[in-house]
Amino acid sequence: MGHAATDSTVTTWTWFKGEWHEGNPNIMGPQTHGVWMASTVFDGARRMNGKMPDLHPHCARVIRSANLMGLKPAITTDEIVALVKEGVKKFDPELALYIKPIVYGGEGFLAPVPESAQFVLCISVTEMPAAVQTGFSARKSSFRRPSPESAPTEAKAACLYPNVGRAVTEANNDGFDTGVMLDPIGNVAEFSYANLFFAKDNVVYTPAINGTFLNGLTRQRVITLLRKDGVEVIEKTCAYSELETADEIFGTGNYYKVAPCVKLDERALQPGPITRRAQELYTAFAAASAD
Repeated sequence: MGHAATDSTVTTWTWFKGEWHEGNPNIMGPQTHGVWMASTVFDGARRMNGKMPDLHPHCARVIRSANLMGLKPAITTDEIVALVKEGVKKFDPELALYIKPIVYGGEGFLAPVPESAQFVLCISVTEMPAAVQTGFSARKSSFRRPSPESAPTEAKAACLYPNVGRAVTEANNDGFDTGVMLDPIGNVAEFSYANLFFAKDNVVYTPAINGTFLNGLTRQRVITLLRKDGVEVIEKTCAYSELETADEIFGTGNYYKVAPCVKLDERALQPGPITRRAQELYTAFAAASAD
């Protein structure tokens, strides 16, 4: 299985074709379908405080995303989970990690050859971002999420992320951390790379899943945790004007889990009690995670 010993100086380990490699190995070429025709999907899980919350669903989703892209990876969810558990042992147990299973098409012209699917697992040292505590700023983006008729929106597909990058770059150029993206008909979809929640009069709202953005695993988890805690959470069509009068706004995602939005356009916000409660509930859930 290649390298086996733990090396505290290595910040990334990558599994490919039965071996662990240090760092970022060369695994694709210009004729690889995942490069020139973008048949690449991925997922992202976390190890935080020694736990890997919702690891199994993350590993299952990368296979589901691959199938939606016409790929048939020769690996099961349980096999990916086992590889993750093997790989994280190469790191100091106290380190925060980002766990990224990837599937890409190896061959094909326009559509990939399904059986050419290749699996890669990349695990890297990635600290939880400061936004978890300090919050982040957002502005209304001029870029929109695509409709399911125009892009593989139900997959966590790499080809969707150049649009994410455009929205983030636009926001950064105006002094903001991220954008708020609308769906094709002008309703709120999500932040550029995270699901969006807001609170008004002690009720939490989040855009209903309509096929234009992913129903994030952390989104689903936070909705469940808040409802079990007695908080009313409503999934509905949301207008941007509702954000402009919200009491609190926060985001959920694999990278930072739960973080407050502290500025929307020119309006300052404070991390509120519901946001903090969502963070507390998720932290407790993660600490009790079997994974």
